[in-house]
Parts: sequence; C-alpha cells; structure tokens
Amino acid sequence: MSENLINALGRDAAYQLANVVKTPPQYMAITPKWLTKFLEFKGLDAGVYRVNRVTEGDTPLDALCGQEPRKKEIPQGYIEYDEKPREYRLSSISTILNVNSVVADVYSSPFDQTDEQLKLAMESLRERQESQIINNDDYGLLQNVADAQKIRPIGDAPTPDDLDELISKVWKDPSFFLAHPRAIAAFERECTRRGVPPVTVSLQGGTFITWRGIPLIPTDKLFVDGLKNPKGKSGKTTILLVRTGENKRGVIGLYQNNTPGGQPRGLAIRFRGVDDNGVASYLLSLYCSAAILADDAVAALEDVEVGEYYDYSK
Repeated sequence: MSENLINALGRDAAYQLANVVKTPPQYMAITPKWLTKFLEFKGLDAGVYRVNRVTEGDTPLDALCGQEPRKKEIPQGYIEYDEKPREYRLSSISTILNVNSVVADVYSSPFDQTDEQLKLAMESLRERQESQIINNDDYGLLQNVADAQKIRPIGDAPTPDDLDELISKVWKDPSFFLAHPRAIAAFERECTRRGVPPVTVSLQGGTFITWRGIPLIPTDKLFVDGLKNPKGKSGKTTILLVRTGENKRGVIGLYQNNTPGGQPRGLAIRFRGVDDNGVASYLLSLYCSAAILADDAVAALEDVEVGEYYDYSK
C-alpha cells in the first residue's frame, strides 16, 4: 500500500464528523391493522351498547295475500322483542409510559423522544385492540360465531369452494374475508392449482386479492396453531367472512367518545406528573369492544391447513 493512502483520512474517523440521516424508531411488531381500517366503528357516550333483537321467526307478522282480502279475516298480532338483549360494555387496554425528562431534554433532536415514545405506545395499544376484536373471550369474533355459521374445509387447504360456502353463510352484502397471511397464501396456491388466479383490488391504501369481488384482508391476529409467526410450514387456522356496518346489521367496532388527550377513537392519554427522579409518566388507555348485530354477519371456516404445496411442473 502506498504511503499517501496510509496517511489519508480514514472512513471511521471521518464518520465522527458526518451529519448522518436518522430515521424514527422502527418497530417490527407494528402491522397495518387492516381490520380496524375496514371495520365500521361507532362511538359511545356511556360505554354500553345494547343489541335489541326481534325473537326468531321466518316473518315477524302473519299477512294476508290475495286479490280480495276483505273476504277473509286479516291476521292480527305484534312483533315480539328479545326480553334479555345482549349488552356490550367497553373494555380497557391500558399501559403506563415512563420517560426520563433528562433524556427527553438533551436527546430530542432531530426526533422528540417523548413524542416518539407516545407514538410507539399508541401503536402497541392499537395492535392489542385488533387482537382483542378477534380473540377476546367475551366479545371477540372467534368466540361469538354462531354454531350454524361454522364450517370446515372440504379437504385440508382453503379452496375456492370453501370460500363460496362461507359466502353462502354471509350472503347479505358480505364486506371482507379475514385471514392470516399464511392462510391467504394457501388459498392463492389452490387458485393457481385450479387455474383461477384471484383478482386484486386497491383499498384503504393497500392491495388485496379478492374472491367473488370480496377482498381477503390479512391479519396475524388470526393465529396459526396459536402463533402469529409459526415456524413450520404446516399449521391450522380459521378464515372469517364479515359483514360490517350498523345499517347492514353487521359487525361493528365500539369505542368511547370524548376521551381526554384529543386522540381519536377511544384512546385517552393522561399526564401523571414528574417524580423526584425527573421521570415523566403517562397513562394510556384504549376503550374498545365489538358487537355482532346479527348471527349471519360473520361465518368461520375452521381447521384450515396452511401447509399444502404442489409441484406445478407436473
């Protein structure tokens, strides 16, 4: 090596004076949370949502049909309501965030340390909200699918025929399928095998495959063998078909109106003060729930295998 190269400014030394470009903190656990973007939400003032229903029957009232109705007695009656309607009460998802004020004061350029910590904390609560809408023991979708709305695949992997069966269960204007990304990939393989590749559509800033015009929305909160990220190739999961909207008697998300802190859709932020060690504390609470307004608003394809693969060269 020549002498002039040996005496040249080294890269490591020059780096100390460089004005590097820094990004905000990247949190790999944060997902797009498509479910909460596609689901219709309703704000509550008192934290309770009562689902009133008419008692089951083919038609609420008998009626007389004919060209000369006056020759027969017109049926009389009234529409009976369920005397014990279900009430959904908001649950809370809470965490306490602590930020050392010295760190916030000294190291807040170019990114405000407190703001970045609050953003990550809020994203964490939103992640938990999506999981609770699906998996909560009380109001979660998986726990509240009516028995008549549950089906199993014809074979193991999810096929177009299976999704057609789901559509027959939620035939009144279905909104979207909900599935783990591995389940969607398994369905795509089945479509490829049959020569019927799904059409794609752009919605809510994302691109999704569709079946019969209904988008398949991915979420890792519909676990495969109880895991978000299964290590093996095989595993069992569930695919849901959802109709959303209060006017459609579908599935809706619930949240508390007018929470403190100026945050949207049920999120409250309270500053708890600074202790003697200069640590600032914030309480974050998210008030949420979900309601299924009619049994036929959601259906489940259970025990779907995600590990079926094929050799397309044969």
